[in-house]
Amino acid sequence: MGPTNREEEQSLYGSTPRASRQISVQSSNTIRSGSESTFRERSSSARRSSFSLDTIRHAGGVNSLDNFARSWTRAATFFEVAGQQKHQYAYAEDEDAFATDDEDDLEAGPSSHLPSDTLFGRSYGSIATIRTARRDSFNVPNVDSAAAVALLNTHEGNMVPDELISSEVKDSETEPLLVRKVAVDDGKVVNLIVGQSTLPQTVFNSVNVLIGIGLLSLPLGLKYSGWVIGLIFLSFSAVITNYTAKLLAKCMDRPSDQPLVTYADIAYAAYGNKIRYVVSVLFSMELIGACVALVVLFADTLAELFPGTSKTELKIMCGIILLPLSFVPLRVLSLTSILGIASCFGIVSIIVLDGFTKPEAPGSLLQPMPTYWFPQDWWTLPMSFGLLMSPWGGHGVFPNIYKDMRHPAKYEKSVNITYGFTFTLDMITAIAGYLMFGDTVRDEITSNILNTPGYPAWLSSLITVFIAIIPLSKTPLNARPVVSTIEVSFGLDSKTAAGANRTPFFRIVSAILVRVLTTALFVYVAIVFPDFDRIMALLGSFLCFTICVILPMTFYLKIFGNEVPTGERWMCYTLITISIILSGFGTVWSFI
Repeated sequence: MGPTNREEEQSLYGSTPRASRQISVQSSNTIRSGSESTFRERSSSARRSSFSLDTIRHAGGVNSLDNFARSWTRAATFFEVAGQQKHQYAYAEDEDAFATDDEDDLEAGPSSHLPSDTLFGRSYGSIATIRTARRDSFNVPNVDSAAAVALLNTHEGNMVPDELISSEVKDSETEPLLVRKVAVDDGKVVNLIVGQSTLPQTVFNSVNVLIGIGLLSLPLGLKYSGWVIGLIFLSFSAVITNYTAKLLAKCMDRPSDQPLVTYADIAYAAYGNKIRYVVSVLFSMELIGACVALVVLFADTLAELFPGTSKTELKIMCGIILLPLSFVPLRVLSLTSILGIASCFGIVSIIVLDGFTKPEAPGSLLQPMPTYWFPQDWWTLPMSFGLLMSPWGGHGVFPNIYKDMRHPAKYEKSVNITYGFTFTLDMITAIAGYLMFGDTVRDEITSNILNTPGYPAWLSSLITVFIAIIPLSKTPLNARPVVSTIEVSFGLDSKTAAGANRTPFFRIVSAILVRVLTTALFVYVAIVFPDFDRIMALLGSFLCFTICVILPMTFYLKIFGNEVPTGERWMCYTLITISIILSGFGTVWSFI
């Protein structure tokens, strides 16, 4: 039996002795035990790391990093060009704080289908699905910007925990809009937008809107206007746009049959449906102009580093880089755009630091270049109007930022803080750049920095990185409403395409084609109009004057009528007249 058993054993396990097999099994168990131990350690480490990151993200309560990111995502996806048509609504009687309505409970008037991120009908975003103890789940109505509106502007607003928002909403491109049922005096129950942004978040969002590449051409604006006219006009532009930003909020608080949420809603309430298309064209031009200016800035900067490469080639290269970024989700784009404001702040800091590190002119704050109190060439003065006005173009987003505030009564305070910080940064850039380079200042102050020897090499490298980041972080976000509008105009948006039973292949091809053509448009216009200063002058003279000064005061006078005090009414008439004249001259001179 012994030999037979050994033979059978060898036939089953091979010629390996039993002792060796036992050692092998023990070794295998040891390895398996070690692997499981290592896996448990790695899992535990990952959990600790995840817990640590979550702790950092959510530290600070409503002002946590996570809530700051969400607030900016909402602000960054708010850009609406035209509002919805007037609607009629019937609200269901429901006592739940976050009750929902069926389609029959919310009857909208005639309007075309428009997605939430188009120029012609951007709404606040998707509506959150909230879970309560009384109901397992329910759907809040998906209302547009004219429907889901805060009729009561004294609400506090509650931050809804992340776990209460459905996964479907989390996966959407936009941050959710929270809606609450509120009973008004006459017993009717209405939907109330629950503002989510705190004062610090509102200030951050507003600064992010205002701070941009416009400040790079401010020293040239001072050169064209001289110290006296330039500083007075820069201060005037800050004060007047601060005033009109507050007028927009006042118009939105005006009780009316048409609740107001966006800039386009205010325009519609003042002058009806036709003004929506005027606003649409203006906002489209503003976005396209901003994207073109960013492409020009990218090419001009790299041309200083690579003199042998033409600017046209660099603009085409910029378009190739931007094309993949146009497919990035809005949620990611809105977060990366934060790099833009950080880069702008870094550029201003480097300009001042360079000025104090260089002992002799040109490019030194210790030995300034010759400057002038008044323009040396009065023919260039109209160009300065647009250049000095260009940094203040944020009024298209301010109404939406206001509606997202938890405490709307603090809006004026947030505007004052925003303008105080922005004005300080703009003034530092304008004064420092003009002192450092005088008559030799270029359309982009960064071009002077890169072409002037004597600065620390690491600072020049850093400013180049910052300038490259700005177009790559801001252009895709600015281009998204333009892309969405084209898709809606040709019925290529996801909802329309799904209703038309178009194949997934058709949707993919059309999405790629629209983004390629849009990016090509930016590059083509940047090649045809290569001067950065003229682009910024046109944006400031025509668009900023119109959107940020003339139209807000016109809406205010129309909506409030005789309720506007006589002194304020005549002040508005005077400012509108002056702005039209300055805008006209600046616009014409930007083409000469």
